[in-house]
Amino acid sequence: MENLVSHAFWRGRRVFVTGHTGFKGGWLCLWLQAMGADVHGFALAPATDPALFDVADVGRDMHGTVGDIRDLPALCAAIAAARPEIVLHLAAQPLVPRSYDTPVETFATNAMGTVHLLEACRRVPGIRAVVVVSSDKCYENREQVWGYRETDPMGGHDPYSASKGCTELIVASYRRAFLATAGISLASARAGNVIGGGDWTPSRLVPDVLAAFDAGAPVTLRNPGAIRPWQHVLEPLSGYLALAQRLVEDGAAFAEGWNFGPDDSDAKTVAWVVKQLAEGWGPDAHWAVAATAQHHEAHTLKLDCSKARAGLGWQPRWHAAEAVARSLAWHRAWRNGADMRRYCLDEITDFETPR
Repeated sequence: MENLVSHAFWRGRRVFVTGHTGFKGGWLCLWLQAMGADVHGFALAPATDPALFDVADVGRDMHGTVGDIRDLPALCAAIAAARPEIVLHLAAQPLVPRSYDTPVETFATNAMGTVHLLEACRRVPGIRAVVVVSSDKCYENREQVWGYRETDPMGGHDPYSASKGCTELIVASYRRAFLATAGISLASARAGNVIGGGDWTPSRLVPDVLAAFDAGAPVTLRNPGAIRPWQHVLEPLSGYLALAQRLVEDGAAFAEGWNFGPDDSDAKTVAWVVKQLAEGWGPDAHWAVAATAQHHEAHTLKLDCSKARAGLGWQPRWHAAEAVARSLAWHRAWRNGADMRRYCLDEITDFETPR
């Protein structure tokens, strides 16, 4: 892994990141800053309070614009002003439960927002590579026990998953119809269930669990037996960065869809994650199962990442147990008043250090 994400490659590169105020986007911008990139962001204001963007002072060494990817003129203006060489698209409505309540917003943000991003990239000279971050939920879920491959069909029962399937079709269309002939290498990246410090998004497992533990309340689980590919946030980010680098260096050969998920052994149940957190928290941690019916969510979801291993040399570094432990340790450090920007940068360095 030590040569996969090259500091020398990213130093001084002009990079445009959508969703920079979010959980994954904030960590990505901190990593880019640590490598000396010239980072420009475009996103809504942080969606939670507290938020990683504020707690870790993500905006300190970058240029940020508050805007909505549903606003094509504003997005075009921001990209034109940034004049990036590389674009990393992370802005999204990221929640399955919320998509049931706001399906129009979800499709407008995730599907048409991607159209706007790619349309803006067509209009700005100098862009060489674009990575659109999708989701493991883009696949038509058949509750199979083996991982989904990049060649499996797109689908989606809930609006969020369907919007991500749409995103993949949009990416494929823009690649073939427009960007390939314009000399812009376009790829999509599909990651698993990401956890780590600094996520306060409601309806996500680890933030909900830690909020309940903080309040001394029992955690109520929607689907304790659901199996997900859990991974620390730095795992897929390393894949996005490595993929963007190869798009610049090798072009069309890497302009495809790519899975970035954990080892198959780290596809764990929701209950397993909660038990790990509860054991790390102590005897005051309690959890229970929701008594009422919940919205449909896939029971089993795994990714086959053999393509990324073979084609990019990418592989996960930290197993699920370490990812859970680091999420809890980050939360405790924040509670104890630590310098969380420094904490994040140190964790990135730790991730990069060979073992």
